[in-house]
Amino acid sequence: MSTDKLTSLPIWKKLSDYAAVIKRPGKHLRRLINEPDRLETCSGKGSNLFLDWSRQRVDSHAISLLLEFAEARGVNQRFGEMLSGEKVNVTEERAALHTACRNFSDRPVWVDGRDVMPDIRNVCKKIKHFSEVVRDGEVTGSTGKIFRDVVVVGIGGSYLGTEFVSTALAALANTSFQLHYLSNVDIHNFGQVVSRIDPEATLWVIISKSYTTSETLANTRQAYRFMEELGLDPAKHVVTVTSKGSPGDDPANPVIETFHMYDFIGGRYSVSSAVGGVPLSIFLGYDRFEAFLKGAEAMDRHAATAPAHKNLPLISALLTLWNTNFLGYPASAIIPYAAPLRRLPLHVQQLNMESNGKSVSSTGADLRFSAGPIVFGEPGTNAQHSFFQLAHQGRPFPIDFIGVVNPQYTAYRSKSKGVSNHQELWANLVAQAEALAMGRVSSDHARSFSGNRPSSTLILKDLSPESVGGLLSYYEAKTVYEAFLWGINPFDQFGVELGKSTASGIRSEIVAKNEDPTRSFDHLDPIPRFYLNTLFDAEN
Repeated sequence: MSTDKLTSLPIWKKLSDYAAVIKRPGKHLRRLINEPDRLETCSGKGSNLFLDWSRQRVDSHAISLLLEFAEARGVNQRFGEMLSGEKVNVTEERAALHTACRNFSDRPVWVDGRDVMPDIRNVCKKIKHFSEVVRDGEVTGSTGKIFRDVVVVGIGGSYLGTEFVSTALAALANTSFQLHYLSNVDIHNFGQVVSRIDPEATLWVIISKSYTTSETLANTRQAYRFMEELGLDPAKHVVTVTSKGSPGDDPANPVIETFHMYDFIGGRYSVSSAVGGVPLSIFLGYDRFEAFLKGAEAMDRHAATAPAHKNLPLISALLTLWNTNFLGYPASAIIPYAAPLRRLPLHVQQLNMESNGKSVSSTGADLRFSAGPIVFGEPGTNAQHSFFQLAHQGRPFPIDFIGVVNPQYTAYRSKSKGVSNHQELWANLVAQAEALAMGRVSSDHARSFSGNRPSSTLILKDLSPESVGGLLSYYEAKTVYEAFLWGINPFDQFGVELGKSTASGIRSEIVAKNEDPTRSFDHLDPIPRFYLNTLFDAEN
């Protein structure tokens, strides 16, 4: 198979040559950030977000070359094709229409000659009605108790985005409801969840597109058995979010309600669909969920229409390309200086690494470059006391700092060292980006810091549903733009499927042993044999 030709483009060579210039001492961030009008020329606004890339290792010429690269790659056109329903998921011959779930315009979106918007709107109406009757206590469990606990059963994209949003907006939630997540097949996860719920007042939301995901099925069966042993009727405690016609949409297995999801929305992009809509509308109220969708829609419009030099997700994606392929940083971090955003790094970790962790182009060619940085993160200021020694003096990695101007809690105003908690948080937000860029020279080598470590700062005016929706859409669009720049498909995930198929073979061995305890594992390779023997020795 031929290798990818991206590195042969003249603009790639220009970027590579100019990266060597940026690496010279004269282009240290200490000097770059003191250029005239640096903040004005290296920042932009979109929807409810403000992005400052003044502390990235770029100057005006580097940005010009990156924008030239974006134009050469035709990424704006490709993004528009995604929005219009073209099959940009080429390996699976599917559209990628997570944005359609927050399309409040009258514009149709066509897939295979059919406008999908009526179906999407009908699902939204169904979510609205269902969430309202649950919140009003009109739908109850099998003993007549009003639902107060909601357990989301699903893994990966079936819960990570929803958990990010529910955590970010928990201050606005109806305190009558508690939202729990059962994602891991580890029995400890199940045990912890059921220890915190009232079974008679619990609604289980089972989320699986195919309804064949092994972890989700195992937890679903565990939940059904748990209810049945307590004398509860699962049919009056379960709703499903799944594909039309899947085993989770089978009249022979009745549930309270089923909400459909679509092949053109991948799991990690699905929080705007019924995947997030059902639990979030119960937890927050449908009006807040809709406000969240409208915030995402506003950023979708910005990502699709803003001029390239002020298009926040595109600029951020270009900086990822620059940092990964030309400056050689293998990882990046997301550090939100807002505790409600603490689940954002985990969501973006899956969104980005599962989308762009590829070594093959969308045409099937081997890549000659690295795509998809390692993404990790933790809230500030906790991160400062966790891994910032490495950030400041060890291996450098670009960072997205995120700040919120107006906190959700405004009643607590005591001061320490002359500042409030929120002011202290901002002091650290501003200082960390500055310290990473500037560094510090000291005669004591252990206290000397090289600086020149890149970061961007993203500011939200508040943590309203609209702002959180815009933030979600920003990272989704950034991920997609990165993929289009690299020429890879961000909508398949065959690496995940490899692990699943390998687990299936091991599972078959365990099943055979369960059925015949005298069976040995001697036919297996030594390493898996050791682990399976260890498991069964402990259980006997």
